[in-house]
Amino acid sequence: MTKAGYTLPVFACAAAVAALHWLRQRQSLQTVAVDLIAPPQIAEIPIEQVAGLSENMALAITRSDPGDNLDLTRDTPVWAMVEWGGEAKEAVTIKGGEGIGKNVNANDQPAIYSYAQRLLQENLRRMLTLGEKITVTIILPFGRSLAVRTSNAAFGVVEGLSLLGTTGISQPLSSPDQLAAFRTELQQKASRFASLVFCIGENGLDLAQKLGINPEQLVKTANWLGPMLVEADALGVKEILLFGYHGKLLKLAGGIFHTHHHLADGRREILAAHCALAGMKSSDIQQIFNSATAETALKYLRELDASGDSDWVNQVYSAIAQAIDTRSQEYMQNHNNRSTAVPTCGSILFDRDRKIIIKSKTACFLIEKLC
Repeated sequence: MTKAGYTLPVFACAAAVAALHWLRQRQSLQTVAVDLIAPPQIAEIPIEQVAGLSENMALAITRSDPGDNLDLTRDTPVWAMVEWGGEAKEAVTIKGGEGIGKNVNANDQPAIYSYAQRLLQENLRRMLTLGEKITVTIILPFGRSLAVRTSNAAFGVVEGLSLLGTTGISQPLSSPDQLAAFRTELQQKASRFASLVFCIGENGLDLAQKLGINPEQLVKTANWLGPMLVEADALGVKEILLFGYHGKLLKLAGGIFHTHHHLADGRREILAAHCALAGMKSSDIQQIFNSATAETALKYLRELDASGDSDWVNQVYSAIAQAIDTRSQEYMQNHNNRSTAVPTCGSILFDRDRKIIIKSKTACFLIEKLC
């Protein structure tokens, strides 16, 4: 069995709780109990150090432990500085300090997303009396240097890491044990819903919820799209909405159903082929083929549309979305030995700014039912 650890927001919350406890009791805690909320369980997080910076301010330090997940934040220190009052406008005001990324798509707001916000708010508010206010600043001393090894910038997060996620439990993203955990979740949700939404990663899960999709119908797949589609078919799921970053999801249009780049890529070939089928001229197809990333290729298509009377983004990505739907259903059919109808598939692709590029025709129908 793999060892499950905790996501970065949990350690940020633990440090904040320890710092607030020092301000309240003038005592250092060795461990902190954090209510994870999702899932509904308590995590005991060790605290490395607590220090009073002044009568009204304290700093606590813990260290990230993602379990067996191959996570670059392993052992990185997580600091939380808590101050009575400060810039607080409500009971708990949360700020991003050094090492917390800025979201350029949201006026440079700190990249502290909904689960992390909720985790901090709910755990800290319980420690406050009526009328008390605190300012919490989360600091990742090595966040800026670690960020250059991530794809954060592709999603508009710069100068640091994000506190992203929908759960407090960190699971390995490429091991068979992780697939087993995802299948277990899928089995539970398939017993309750005929329509499910497959999200490759945390960005998709977060965006899907913001669109109003019931979180109970969301299933994280990571790179295991093929096995998860086959499992959904076997469980009798009727409809599947594939919801993901275009640089990952478009691989399905080329018949690639495990999307980790170490196994297969093919993004530029798939994009270039669909550009050719749409009738784009050779020099532009070559530019697409030579693009370093899918995001660069998308930017080039948008520039062509902006400079001329064309609609390449819609034409190319509509065809890709339709291919994703068709090939996903064919993939399930090829693995179905029961002569039963496979689930209907629709797909939604979004860009690095988490803005939707295209919804397939089937996706438009499914999203009406899901929201």
